[in-house]
Order: sequence, then structure tokens, then C-alpha cells
Amino acid sequence: MARLSRPAALLLFALICFSCAAADKKKKKLYIGALFPMSGGWPGGQACLPATQMALQLVNKRTDILPDYELELIHYDSMCDPGEATKLLYDLLYTEPIKVVLMPGCSSVSTLVAEAARMWNLIVLSYGSSSPALSNRQRFPTFFRTHPSATLHNPTRVQLFQKWKWTKIATIQQTTEVFTSTLDDLEERTKEAGIDISVRQSFLTDPAVAVKNLKRQDARIIVGLFYETEARKVFCEVYKEKLYGKKYVWFLIGWYADNWFKIKDPSINCTLEQMSEAVEGHVTTEIVMLNPETVRGASKLTSQEFLTQLMSKLGGKNPEETGGFQEAPLAYDAVWALALALNKTVGPLKARGYRLEDFNYNNRDITSEIYRAMNTSSFEGVSGHVVFDAQGSRMAWTLIEQLQGGSYKKIGYYDSTKGNLSWYGNDKWIGQGPPADQTVVIEEFRYLSQRLFVSMSVFAVVGILLGIVCLTFNIYNSRVRYIQNSQPYLNNMTAVGCMMALAAVFPLGIDGLHVHRRHFPVVCQFRLWLIGLGFSLAYGSMFTKIWWVHTVFTKKDEKKEKRKHLDSWKLYATVGVLLSVDVLLLMIWQIVDPLHVTVEKFTREAPKEDLDVLIQPLLEHCSSEKMTTWLGVVYGYKGLLLLLGIFLAYETKSVSTEKINDHRAVGMAIYNVAVLCLITAPVTMILSSQQDASFAFASLAIIFSVYITLVVLFIPKKEERVSELRNQLSERHALRTRKPPSTITQNQNHSFPLLSVTLSDPKSLAPPPGYPAPSCDTHPAPQSFSNSSSLYQADNKINVNNCHTSRLQMLYK
Repeated sequence: MARLSRPAALLLFALICFSCAAADKKKKKLYIGALFPMSGGWPGGQACLPATQMALQLVNKRTDILPDYELELIHYDSMCDPGEATKLLYDLLYTEPIKVVLMPGCSSVSTLVAEAARMWNLIVLSYGSSSPALSNRQRFPTFFRTHPSATLHNPTRVQLFQKWKWTKIATIQQTTEVFTSTLDDLEERTKEAGIDISVRQSFLTDPAVAVKNLKRQDARIIVGLFYETEARKVFCEVYKEKLYGKKYVWFLIGWYADNWFKIKDPSINCTLEQMSEAVEGHVTTEIVMLNPETVRGASKLTSQEFLTQLMSKLGGKNPEETGGFQEAPLAYDAVWALALALNKTVGPLKARGYRLEDFNYNNRDITSEIYRAMNTSSFEGVSGHVVFDAQGSRMAWTLIEQLQGGSYKKIGYYDSTKGNLSWYGNDKWIGQGPPADQTVVIEEFRYLSQRLFVSMSVFAVVGILLGIVCLTFNIYNSRVRYIQNSQPYLNNMTAVGCMMALAAVFPLGIDGLHVHRRHFPVVCQFRLWLIGLGFSLAYGSMFTKIWWVHTVFTKKDEKKEKRKHLDSWKLYATVGVLLSVDVLLLMIWQIVDPLHVTVEKFTREAPKEDLDVLIQPLLEHCSSEKMTTWLGVVYGYKGLLLLLGIFLAYETKSVSTEKINDHRAVGMAIYNVAVLCLITAPVTMILSSQQDASFAFASLAIIFSVYITLVVLFIPKKEERVSELRNQLSERHALRTRKPPSTITQNQNHSFPLLSVTLSDPKSLAPPPGYPAPSCDTHPAPQSFSNSSSLYQADNKINVNNCHTSRLQMLYK
């Protein structure tokens, strides 16, 4: 190969330099106005600005992308503050040069910029805005973003709620538009999935009150929507309120720095250990912002190569302490999306006689071409496949991570477009597994103590047997005169009523432990009817006696004969009236407002074991819709009868009559029954929530009342009858053992003569003084004598054959 001469080489070098200078001179500059938050709630500009600069350098070096143009970045620090951004936006719009595109970062700033950009026909491309409110084409017609909408987290959250079988969640949010709109979308999605947001709290700057409300309302599964700086405040309060641990799960946004809880923050007073303890185990949902696959996209870089260059650009800074490090791939791909879209518009604009450098704020044609190109973007970037939906939002996968041992671990991915959940199965929990979404409440019915029930039942059975004995005795001896004078039929009613009242002890003690709930109303009716009718028969018959004794035998104006006259039918009619009133009242109650089962709930109780459960005590009651009204009527009516009975018993205590010879015993029984009933009725209402005490008090009142009534009314009669029978047996035995006198004969073996009485002696036949002379004929003995000697043998009866002196003297003894 021939060597060039020195002049020729210099000439060639000059030509190359001239051609390069000419090429540089031909490139037109297109300016991009950007707002990077270097501080504030989300200091994403710390990593996103270097990533954007890296992309611009590569784009400007490429000869196949915008070969005649050079992209230049004009940026300011918005501090993620809409007020500051307003001033900076004014500077960008009203100072030269003209900007082709605006690139804001924070959602709050993007909302301001995108709403104003339409007035200047500007395309807005955001790299860090996630607010769902920005997905509104009518309000933001020229807005695009490489950061997916925050609502993309919500399908993933709902999927996780369903996976872990949670149906009740709580939320706490910072009061900003991005989080409010995200929460509104979450509420719609959870409602469709049958999940209830039971607690919804918000705060502006201080989350203390909101966290306390979450604790007070027993929130367990909590979705937190706030910026990183507020997240530290929230979890400092979470630690103070002990709203963490095995009973709680927090869902946070995944775009915080990995060590966000370790960063020293003067606005909180919690230590690093306390913060680490409070955040352990929380779950984050994060848009996949770094392509997990090793592919070379539009920038000719893999995701790992991009990270390496970015780390170099950051100068060795700790990525965890660099704001926006996770969103840096989105900012990088945003530049590439813009460059590819602008490159795509060169041809169509040239066909229409336009050039990109002709753009101004009044030229809608160029804006519409850029919009069309952006809307059809589709390429592989370092953050994954870049494509925009109809609202200009990026579509992407969601990464699910969990903080385990102080570091984040990937536990799954979710593709919301296909509804596909890829699960690694490496999730870890502080307890046995995922906690319950609320305190598990175990309903536990309170039942009557069976020992108490059996004890009272035994007393009731014994009382019923005693009532049967008394009733049998009264019926068997109803012809005995002093029993006849006690009105035995009324005493029979008293015994039957007492047995019915005692029978009511059994349904009073029967509860859900013995019968099914659907059969419980029948038990309630048995309680009501047995007690009501038992009281009417037992107390009504005693009240009738005392009423008529007072009515008939305390009237001093009437004659003595009339005072002693009392028709039995009036007594029975009185009892019938009292019984009819009760039957009518109970029937109306049962028809109009029947008894049914109601369940009383008590304060929840924590078990002794360390379990995430509460015991909800329940107690079944027999009740009706207007129970208070019915009880008022019944207690009022019965109470008046009891008070009137006490009064009548007191008034007749000195009355003596053979028509109702046991009215003093009846009065004593009325005293006891009235006192017990007047005490028991209000006490059982007060103790209605204590099943054992209420049953014991009511049962003992019934048992004591019945026992006292039976003993007072029937035991004296039994003793009288037993005493009478004992006397009769004694007389019979004396008659049998007495030796009968022989006829008058001379006994030769005796040294003295026997005394004898002949029938011809009239003095020997004379009766004792004051007694009538007996008749010794074929007529039978008087009825009174026959009654008293009914147990005697037939051969002992006095007749004409055996009416002699030995028997006559015995007759009047």
C-alpha cells in the first residue's frame, strides 16, 4: 500500500475535521423541560436525573435515532412540592428556548404540569407519577408516564387478600390526591371481591391519631398509602401502639428505598431497633421496574449493565440511601420512549411540510404527531416491555416482596393483564401463619349449671310426690267431718296448683343444652302456662277461702244463722273466675305476641391462653316484642291479689268458723307465698343475665312456697287424723283385753262371795250423771257412735243379745 505524502495526509485530516464540524453544525437542538425532586416527600431525582442524562448521551450518539437532532435537558428541583413546581413551570414556559416535552416527577407536580400543558400544546411524559387521577384523558389529554398507575397495585393486593382468605381490611393514607384516588379504586375492587374495608383513616402530617384509631378498632390487615418520610412517622407510632407482630400485616408501597426505616429522621423519636421491630414482616407491592430477563432492548443495554453504569454515574453512593434508585430504569426508558417517538414523527411531519424544530406552543399539528407516536410506542427497555394503555399509563407486572430479617425478599409476581400469580412459597410469618383479618370471635352459650338443675329438680320431684300424698289423703278422707269443713275440693285445687308450679321448675332449667333452638319457644310456653295456671289454682283457692271468710263471717249486721251459711258453689265460682282471667290473659299474650328466643350478648372475654380469639358469651332468653308490657300487666294483677290476700288474712285472723275451719292455716300460707313472690319477681328480673342465680332464686321461691303451703294446710290434718286413728285403736284394744263378767254363781273355791248385779236392779242400769239412758232394742246404735266404732268387729256391736251391764258401763266410760 502506497504511503501518503505529508501534504496529502494533512489535507485528508482537514477534510475529516471539516466534515465533522459540518455534521455538528447541522444538528438541531430539541429541548426537554424536566422537574426532578431532589428532596421532599419523594426525592426521586437523586437517581432519576443521572439515569436520564445517561439515556440522553446514548441517544445523542446514535445515528439511527434523530440523526439531525440533539436532545438537551433543562431541569430544576421541584422538591416534590406543587407550589414550588408552579413557579418553575412558569420559568420553563416563559423563558427561551421552547421546550418540546415536559418531564415532571411526583404525582402532585405532574397533576399541575399535565393540566396546564394542554394550554401550551405540550406533551407531558412522567417517569415517577403513580396517581390514578392522572389516568383521565379528558383532564390530561397529552399525558403519558412510564411509571404505572398506583391502581396497578390494587389487583395484586386483592389477589393476596383472597389467597390468604382475608375479608376485612383497614387503610391509612396520607391526604394527597394520589393516595386518595388509589384508595377509591381499591375500595371498588375489594367491594367486587366481597372484601370489606372496615376502617379508613387519613392524616395530613401527624399520623398519631390515625394509628391509635386503627388500634382501637382492632384493625389487623392494614394497607398504608403514604410517602417515605411519612412512612417513618407512621411506623414510629405503630411501635408505640404495638400495632405490629404476629397479629398484624401491613401492606406498603414498594418504591421506598430498601433501608427507608433505617434512615435517621429528626421528626421521629424511635430508635433503629424499634423501627426494625415495627416493620418486620410487612408486604410490599411494587411495579416491576427492572427487566428480570437478560435481553438487550432499544438502548442495547441489559438491565444489569444499566445498573452497573448507573452505579458508576452515582459515584459509589449507597443505592439504598439514594432516592429514586428503583425508579431510575423508568426515567431511563422515558428518554428512550421520547426519542423513539420523536424519531417516528420526522417522516410524517416532513410529508406535511413540518420539522421538529418548527415546534411552538401554538402548533397543534406537531403536537398531535408526537402524541400519535407516543401512543403507539412499544419497545424493550431496561425496565421491561414499554407500552402505554389508552389513558397513557404504563402496563407492567407487579413484584411482591416481604421484609424478612431486615431485608426484602421476593415472594411472587402478579400479571394483572392475565390474572396470573406466580408464587415462590417463601413467605414467612411471625406466628403459625398468616394472621386472621380480625379477632376470631367464638360464640359460646352460657348454660345453666347441671348440678344446680339436678338439685332443684330433686326438690321439685319430692314436692310433687308430697303433693300427690296430700291430694290422695284429702280425697280418701273427704268424708271426715273436720276435713269436710275445710272445703276439701279447694284444698285439692291447692295441691294440684302446687304440683303444677313445681313442674314449672323443669322447663325453667331447660335451655339450649337440652333442646334445639327451634324447639325452645315450646319450652317458653310451658314455663309461662305452668307457672300461671299453677299460681291461679294454688293461690286462687287459698285466696277464695280467705275472701269468703272475710265476706261472710265479718259482717256484724247480719243474723247469726245467715253468717254461718256459705254455699260451696260460690267458692268454686270464685276460683273459676280467677283461673279464667289467667287463661284469657295467657291466650291473648300467646296469640298477639308469642314468646320466642332472644339471645343476649355479653362483653367479649379473652381466653387464658395466648390465642388471637375472643369469647362472645351468649345467653338465651324467652321474650316477646312487648315483654315489658305483658310482665307489667301480669305482675300488677298478681301483685294486687297478693297484697289483698295479705290484708284479708290479717283481717280474718280472729274469725272462728266451722265452715272453713283451716282459714288461719290458709292465712299463714298466704303470708309466706305473698312475701316470697313479691321479693322473687323483681329480683329475677334484675338477675336475668345471670342464669344460675336467676334459676336458683326462682326455683327456690317456688319450692319454698309450695312446701310451706302443703305443710301448713295438710300436715295438721294428717296429724289430727293419725291421732284419731290412734285413739280408736287404743279403745279397740282396751275392749278386747277387758275380761267380761260371768253370771251370778257361788264359787266354792273362794273364801269370799263375788259381787254381782242382777238385771232386776234398776240402779245398776242407771247411766252416769249427765249421760242419756241407752236403748237396748233391735235398733242400731246412733250414727255418731257407729262412726267412732267403725273399726270394731261385728260381734262387738251392742244389740239385744249383748246389752248387759259390763258393756253398758264401758259405753259411757
